[in-house]
Amino acid sequence: MKIDDIRRSYTKDKLEQDKLNVDPIAQFEQWLKDAIAAELPDPTAMCVASVDTDGQPSQRLVLLKDVNTNGFTFYTNLGSRKATELAAHPKVCLHFPWHPLERQVIVYGTAERVSSAQVAKYFLSRPKESQLAAWASEQSRPVSTRLALMQKFAEIKHKFAEGEIPLPSFWGGFLVRPHKIEFWQGGEHRLHDRFMYTKQADGSWNIARLCP
Repeated sequence: MKIDDIRRSYTKDKLEQDKLNVDPIAQFEQWLKDAIAAELPDPTAMCVASVDTDGQPSQRLVLLKDVNTNGFTFYTNLGSRKATELAAHPKVCLHFPWHPLERQVIVYGTAERVSSAQVAKYFLSRPKESQLAAWASEQSRPVSTRLALMQKFAEIKHKFAEGEIPLPSFWGGFLVRPHKIEFWQGGEHRLHDRFMYTKQADGSWNIARLCP
């Protein structure tokens, strides 16, 4: 299989500094709205990169569940690999790959646990099957077969057949507070437009164009 000739030109749009919002969160929200309006599959999907105690990075796709002036929020099993790595090393990188729009956003920040009240509010808003799955899956742990996983799901479903499903003690969320955010727009001849927002000591953001 020959793959070194696989490439395409990026011609959909250009990105100029005078068109950027001075607030990167507002700029992100506009690009997210564009991704949703374009009906991209999973427009809130983001790659979360963390690192373990040996310095080995790992990545996985999760769904963004909130964005505001404080940062970006997602939820997970607190026993998962990403959660244990973030607990030990809270520096994190998020990547939003909106390929059909020839856009990317990369967020550099620090992760912190969100409040139990916020976790409970979101957990109770999830579909019932997703709540049950959170109870049934020991995320990132080995499981003998898919059948064993489905049997555990059936047991949990029976256990919580009546009434509200309680919030698992091992389930929580993380807020990523950004200190740098890069916006990337594909350009012709690989001359892409890249702008890096860097947070300053006074809370303002410096914007710099980067070479592609």
